[in-house]
Amino acid sequence: MKLAFFGNGQMGRVAVARAREAGHAIGVVLTSTDAGSGPGELAAALHGHDVAIDFSVADAVPAHVAACAQAGVPLVEGTTGWQVREAEMRRVVEDAGAAMVYGPNFSIGVNLFYRVVASAAGLVRGLPAYDAFIEEAHHVRKRDAPSGTALQLRKILARELGGGREVTIASTRAGYIPGVHRVGFDSAADQITLVHTARSRDGFAAGALAAARWLPGRRGVFAFAEVLDEILEAERKTTP
Repeated sequence: MKLAFFGNGQMGRVAVARAREAGHAIGVVLTSTDAGSGPGELAAALHGHDVAIDFSVADAVPAHVAACAQAGVPLVEGTTGWQVREAEMRRVVEDAGAAMVYGPNFSIGVNLFYRVVASAAGLVRGLPAYDAFIEEAHHVRKRDAPSGTALQLRKILARELGGGREVTIASTRAGYIPGVHRVGFDSAADQITLVHTARSRDGFAAGALAAARWLPGRRGVFAFAEVLDEILEAERKTTP
C-alpha cells in the first residue's frame, strides 16, 4: 500500500518507520506547516494514496477528515482530543461515501485491556462496597488530559457498572512516560487493580497499520475497538 501521514511528531515518526519496515510505500507526510491549507489543497496532495494515517493534533482533525473524504482516501484517525466533534466528522465521512477507523488508542494490548476492564466491572456491578477509579500517566509533552484512553475506560466503567456511578480520573504528565493506565475497584476490605503499561509507541503504530490494511474497500465510520476482531482475523489470514 501507499500510505499518507498527517503529523511528524514522535508517534507519527514511529508509524512511518513501522510502515516502511512492513514494506509499505511512504507517500506524503503532511505536518503542521500544511495545516493552513484548505481541504481542497490537502485532498490534491492525497490523490494516489491507498490510506492516510493521522497522528497529529486535535485542531487539525476536521481539515484532515474533510480532505480524505474529498480525495476518497480511507483514514485511520489516531489523534485524540477531537471527539467533541465526532458527530460532525461522522457526517462528513458518511456523506462522501468515504471510510474512517478511529480510536483513542490503537494499541492491540490496550484494546484487549478494555475488555478485561469491562469484564471486571461486570463482576463488581451491584456491589456498592467497591468504588471504581482511573489513574493515567504520560510524558510531559502529551497535550490532552485526561487521555483519550482514560476517557474510553470511564465510558466502559459507566456502561458496565450502571447506576450513574461517577468514576474519577487522575492524570499525571511527567518525564518520558509512554503511557500507563490503572483501573481500580476500592473497598474498605481490599482493592482490585488492573494495569496496562506501554513500553514504547510501537504497539500504537502496529495497530494503526493493521487498521490501514483492513480499511480499503469499506465505507462508513468504524470504532477501532468495535472492529478489532475483524482486523485481527484479517491479519491472521495474511500472516505467513
